[in-house]
Amino acid sequence: MFTILPIKGYIDQIDGFYCDGIHAGLKSNSKLDLGFIYSDKPCTVGAIFTENRFQAAPLKHFLQYEENFKTNFVLINSKNANALTGRKGIENINTLFSQLDFGSLKLVNPIMSSTGVIGNPLPIEKIVAGAKSFDLTSKNGENLSRAIMTTDAYAKSCMYEVKLEDGTSFKIGAVAKGAGMINPNLATMLCFICTDAAVPYADIMEALKTNSETTFNAISVDGDTSTNDTVMVLSNGNSNAYNKEAFAEVLRLVMFDMAMLMVADGEGAKKVAAFEVINAVSNEQAMIAAKALSNSLLVKTALFGEDPNFGRIASTIGASRIDCDDEKLVISYNDVVVFNKGEICFDAATEARAGDVLKKDKYKIICDIGLGEGRFTAYGCDLGYKYVEINADYRS
Repeated sequence: MFTILPIKGYIDQIDGFYCDGIHAGLKSNSKLDLGFIYSDKPCTVGAIFTENRFQAAPLKHFLQYEENFKTNFVLINSKNANALTGRKGIENINTLFSQLDFGSLKLVNPIMSSTGVIGNPLPIEKIVAGAKSFDLTSKNGENLSRAIMTTDAYAKSCMYEVKLEDGTSFKIGAVAKGAGMINPNLATMLCFICTDAAVPYADIMEALKTNSETTFNAISVDGDTSTNDTVMVLSNGNSNAYNKEAFAEVLRLVMFDMAMLMVADGEGAKKVAAFEVINAVSNEQAMIAAKALSNSLLVKTALFGEDPNFGRIASTIGASRIDCDDEKLVISYNDVVVFNKGEICFDAATEARAGDVLKKDKYKIICDIGLGEGRFTAYGCDLGYKYVEINADYRS
C-alpha cells in the first residue's frame, strides 16, 4: 500500500535538487530565458523524445551518451530551438559545455535542452555568459519555470509526496513548458520530472513509455509535432525509498497534470474537451477516432464558437476510417444525448442544453461506437483568433 499526496511548490523542494532561471539576453525586455537543474548526486536519467524525423541538436547530443548514463546537470534555454542546425548544432553544445566551470561542483555528462525558433544557430556567447553567473546551490523553481516558457501564458509545475507502507517516502515533481504545436506523439513541449526516489533505469523507461500513451500522447492543440519534444526523468535516489507500483502511478499523475496544463494553455484556448470514444471494435480504433476528434480544426472551431454541431463529430469519426455504423452511434455532450443510433435528438431544448455544456471551461464529448469494447480518451482545446495572432509573428 502507498499514499500519494499533492503538495505545493517546485522541484527545488526535492532533496538534492537545485534550479534557477535568469535573463541571458536571448529574449527581449529582460524576460528569463536560461535555466538549469543541478543535483548534488548524479542522477539516473531516462527520456522520451519527439517522433518528428528532424530531431533537434540537443536530442542528438543526449543520444550520443551510452544508455543508462548518469547526469547531474541540465541546461535549458528558450527562444532558440537549435534545430535544423546540422552537425554544427551538436558541436555548439559541446563547445558551450567545455567553457563552463563551476569550481568544485563538477558537471557529469551535462545535458542541453532547447526550445524556441527553429533554424537559427545557438547564441553560444550569450548562453555561456549567462550560465557562468549560475549559483548551482540556488533553489528557485519559479524562475526556472518561467525561463523555459515560449508562447506559454503561464508557468507549469506540480509536486507530489509518496508515503510507502514501510514508513519511507519520496517526492516527485515536474516543471514543463508547452502551449502550441501540440499533437499526439508528444508535443512542442519540454517536461523535466525530478525525484529523490531510487528508481532503476529500466523502471523509468517502462513507466515513461506506458504513461505517455494516455497523457502527452493523448493531447492536441493544433495537430503539429515539433523537433525538440522531450520528457525527462531525473532520479537521484537521495530518499533511498522506492516502490515500482507507487512510482509508476505517481509518474502517471505528474504527466497527466502537465499534459492538462499544456492543452488548457493552448495559445489562447478557453475550452478543454475530453473526447471519450467507447465501445469501438478495439482500443486502437478508439484511439484513432479520439485523436482524429482532438485534431480536427472544424471540431476545434465549433468548440470555440460554443456550437454543439454533432455533425462535425460524426463526420470526423467516419473520416478516421474506423469501423462504425450510424445506427449504432451515440453522441453526447456530457450527459446530453444529441444523436442516438440513427435518431436525431437535436430539438431546440436539447440544443440549448448541449450549448450550455460547451459554455463550460471543461467537458466531455462521448462517442459510443456500439461495436465492441475498445475505448480511449484524447484531450483537445478550442482554436480561436489568439492562436493565429501568436503564430503569425512567432519569430518576432
